[in-house]
Amino acid sequence: MNNNDNNFYQENNSLKDYINLIRLNIGSIVVISLTALIVAVVYALNAPDIYKSTTTLKITKPQGSILDAPLIPEFQDFGSDRFIANEIEILKSYSLRNQVAETLSDTFKLSRDKDKFELIVDREDRNTKPTLMPIEDIVELLESEVDISQKRGLDIVEITVESRSPYEASLIANCYAEAYKKLNLTYNRQQLTAIKEFLAQQREEKLAELSAVEEALRTYQEQKGIVELPEQARALIEQTTDFESKMNATKIDLTIAENNLKQYKAELAKQDPNINDYIESFATEPYIKNLQLQIADLQTQKDRALSSYKDSPRRSEIIREFDAKINDLKEKLNNQLTVYRAGILASSPEEIKELTRKVLEEEVKYQSLKASYEKLSEIVADYDKRLNKLPTSSIDLARLTREKQAYEKLYLQVEEKYQEAIINEQSVPGNVMIIDPAIVPTIPSKPNRLLIVFAGLVIGVGLGLGFAFLRHNFDNTIKTPEDIQNRNINILAWIPHIEGIETNPELEFIVSKKPDASASEAYRALRTRIKFSKIDKDSLRTILVTSPRSQEGKTTTAVNLAGSLAYANNKTIIIDADLRKPRLHNVFGHKRYPGFTDYFFGQVGYEEIIRTTDVNNLSYISAGTIPPNPSEILGSDQMINFIKKLKGEYDYVVIDSPPLIAVTDSEILAQLVDATILVVSANFTETDLLEKSVEILRRDNSTFIGTVLNNFNYRSGYSSYYKYYYYYSSPTNGSKKNRVKAN
Repeated sequence: MNNNDNNFYQENNSLKDYINLIRLNIGSIVVISLTALIVAVVYALNAPDIYKSTTTLKITKPQGSILDAPLIPEFQDFGSDRFIANEIEILKSYSLRNQVAETLSDTFKLSRDKDKFELIVDREDRNTKPTLMPIEDIVELLESEVDISQKRGLDIVEITVESRSPYEASLIANCYAEAYKKLNLTYNRQQLTAIKEFLAQQREEKLAELSAVEEALRTYQEQKGIVELPEQARALIEQTTDFESKMNATKIDLTIAENNLKQYKAELAKQDPNINDYIESFATEPYIKNLQLQIADLQTQKDRALSSYKDSPRRSEIIREFDAKINDLKEKLNNQLTVYRAGILASSPEEIKELTRKVLEEEVKYQSLKASYEKLSEIVADYDKRLNKLPTSSIDLARLTREKQAYEKLYLQVEEKYQEAIINEQSVPGNVMIIDPAIVPTIPSKPNRLLIVFAGLVIGVGLGLGFAFLRHNFDNTIKTPEDIQNRNINILAWIPHIEGIETNPELEFIVSKKPDASASEAYRALRTRIKFSKIDKDSLRTILVTSPRSQEGKTTTAVNLAGSLAYANNKTIIIDADLRKPRLHNVFGHKRYPGFTDYFFGQVGYEEIIRTTDVNNLSYISAGTIPPNPSEILGSDQMINFIKKLKGEYDYVVIDSPPLIAVTDSEILAQLVDATILVVSANFTETDLLEKSVEILRRDNSTFIGTVLNNFNYRSGYSSYYKYYYYYSSPTNGSKKNRVKAN
């Protein structure tokens, strides 16, 4: 495989890869999981008990007063869900929270047991006396601590409060419900309350006016000595006062309708400023206005006829005739209004249809009252003219008598309307019903300590796994044999980490010090792999060992490879060709010089640089004096002849060379040997360095035969690799000692 092939490498992780990844990071995962579990246990044991209390409300759309009989029937309104959503916003409003805060403040001040409060008090610790929070802070607290929600698909709203005090949780929930119920009732009665207050004012004014007229009449009679009016004048006054009292009563109704209309229009203008003019144009349309005038005219004609025929047998007949005509006109008016109403409401947005209906009703009512008032005003003016034609001596008394009777009738009518308004106001029950008041809970709702512990364990495991995967994704080092094989790079062996090598440097030559160790078995597997890496075994005599960079174990690998070859009865020599940082002499416990560089410069003889070891058939040559030009020496004819000379005397020549990426020494030596081995270290060598090194070694006249994965942890899920190589690299019979000798 060339370098271009490496660029197309794409990692496909299997289940086995994930399992191995977990095993490689099992220590970190366990530590993180246990830490999270301990934190969860500590929190669960120390978390305070929280009590939850809930008030359940049923909110229905307002239906109006039971005495209300609208001119136009109720229309289809917008959905209940939107209405409930609006009410929930009212529940969350600042003004309502302020009312609740004031109620809680008063309750706290009156309570004898201040320790029953937790949320609305300030205290440094549990042993200090609680003090009430400022109202503003309580208002802000209620916004976060009170949960208001609608049950899906129902007109049911739940007010839920959580507190460390069960009493306080139920208190706040109930205060919230009561405050909202009171506010809702006040809002529903708002229009009727305004009418009642207006009529109360009119009642007082008319009573005062009546008293003033009565006093003026009494004074006039005493001064003039006139007690009674002529029969003609009394009859005229009686008729006049009837119509004047009706006119004044109509004026009061007209004022009420005008005030209602202004209020409705103001509310409607906030949502749709253009629709008011649209509705008014319908209500004042000539045909409708003409019908209203005709109805008002017939009503006044009926009243005048009845006043003229009080004791006439034709009274009932007259009433029927006028009622028939009036009802016929009203039916025409209602039919026309139905058409207009459908057009207006069809073009109105869903959320303002109810308000649009009210504006239309009040507009029609206002126009009708206005027409009636104008007709009654004309009749009263006509009677005034007739009164002015009475004898001069009777005119003043007639006027005072008429005013007295008119104010008496008007006062009685206002009094009657006032009493009706009181009943009408009280008859509106509101549209909020408390189904289940909040009760003082006896069992805490949280914390769920078992759930917290379980969640802590799950989160800990999740964090541990997340750490492992993040570490894996951000770590681009070689970790497993698959990381090498997946890049189509031949791997000869994977060498386990040598236990104790940090404290005992002698274990670096593991095949000699501990021939039965797993690392020794791995080096023997490497020896076998190298022997059979080429068909012609005799063509593989000189072996170069290098690595991408330093500290990857190339010297250890070269020494143990040479040792395993020697143990197999092969006359073997190892050369320290790392002229930058030679280290082979340290492994065998000798001095660095004389070495082969000293031999090249003629300072020592050939026999003086050949050193024997404790292992039979194994010799080594140290680097010697460090020259200023290592690359030139390693690429010289002397080096070529030197390797040939050694090759003629030994079965195998193993060369320990400098790192491949740092200098060109190994690249030069790779052209002089029969085979080149690249040593990489697990969790240390980066993948790009591996690929770059393989690319260099695979150039023309390549002798590269594969890689060795050093410091590999078999116990992290790869123990089967060791068993596999141990089985295939060892005889089935005999002791370990015999097996070593056989190899």
